[in-house]
Amino acid sequence: MDKNTKVTIMGLGYIGLPTAALIASKGINVLGVDVQQKVVDIINSGKIHIVEPELDGIVKHDVERGFLKAATEPQKADVFLIAVPTPFKGSEHEPDLKYVDSATRMILPQLEEGNLFIIESTSPVGTTEKMATLIFSERPELEGKIYIAYCPERVLPGNVIYELKNNDRAIGGIDEASTKKAVEFYRLFVTGDLHETNARTAEMTKLVENASRDVQIAFANELSMICDEVNIDVWELINLANKHPRVHILQPGTGVGGHCIAVDPWFIVSEFKEKAKIIRTAREINNYKTEWVIEKIKNKALEFELKEGRKPKIACFGLAFKPNIDDLRESPALQVVNSLTLDGFDVLAVEPNVTIKDEKGIRLYSIEDAIQKSDIGFKLVNHSSFKSLPKQIQNFVN
Repeated sequence: MDKNTKVTIMGLGYIGLPTAALIASKGINVLGVDVQQKVVDIINSGKIHIVEPELDGIVKHDVERGFLKAATEPQKADVFLIAVPTPFKGSEHEPDLKYVDSATRMILPQLEEGNLFIIESTSPVGTTEKMATLIFSERPELEGKIYIAYCPERVLPGNVIYELKNNDRAIGGIDEASTKKAVEFYRLFVTGDLHETNARTAEMTKLVENASRDVQIAFANELSMICDEVNIDVWELINLANKHPRVHILQPGTGVGGHCIAVDPWFIVSEFKEKAKIIRTAREINNYKTEWVIEKIKNKALEFELKEGRKPKIACFGLAFKPNIDDLRESPALQVVNSLTLDGFDVLAVEPNVTIKDEKGIRLYSIEDAIQKSDIGFKLVNHSSFKSLPKQIQNFVN
């Protein structure tokens, strides 16, 4: 493969768009496909619809040079890359592959002999093989004549461009030839090491990475709740414990959000219900931490009401699932605000990374307005812009 390779990427969200932009920045023609015409129009104008450092400049440059275009329908290409969401469904948190399935079906008419089909969407074990079966059932003449592989992204929102380029990749095909072909493609734009494996192992690698993080965060969140009962400063405690050369406790927070750590562990639990005990417990602890935060805020509100004879105006600082981004997917802070609002509290929500004044039915306030108009306040996300908040605002993150 070389720079003459044509690439079609299905999905222009928090992973698809940065990936498209990085590949196009190497002088490779990329077509990004999204079902939302608004997203397509924004990108074709050289702008972006998400918050991610460095991305706006790269997209603008790619579009101006003609290497990046967006559309609502795929076109013929050499490489087709699936980067759509994979949410869960139902009370048992079973993975929902409808978007991966839909994206695969959209490109079926465009597939030709010699094409490379890659799934990057986080997926339960066996997904790549399922999509291969779908492709060959609809296009039997392609069996044995196209390459199919799985390569999960492993990036940190807020640093996506750097990590897409520099992080190692686990790449697994449905056969050895597919693995080799996918490695050849990623070498065009990834400087990190490319580790060859099979599709199932690559799929499980992504799930295990995020489940491991979830378990570590659960320990910190559980510790924070224990410390609260015995009036110990959990931040000081963790700092002191981490002085041990073999201890590294993470920081507690409002809960765990995002489309990876808050979701991926359930893909393991749903398939291995009897064996994934620690993974399930970690998910339950981190979900409970959000409920615990909600109750703490309600108790503070009740104390105010008993003292002042009226309900307080409550400022909640942060809605995103992590600092310095605009991504609200599975956000525990958003859950806190929604819960308080539904229970009749007057909430002044602050999210400086979202530019519109109303997000998901929640009216947004500036930092200054929220401080001035509120009676009590709580920091739910550790945005850089919150560093100078008044000391009386209770901190659930560090």
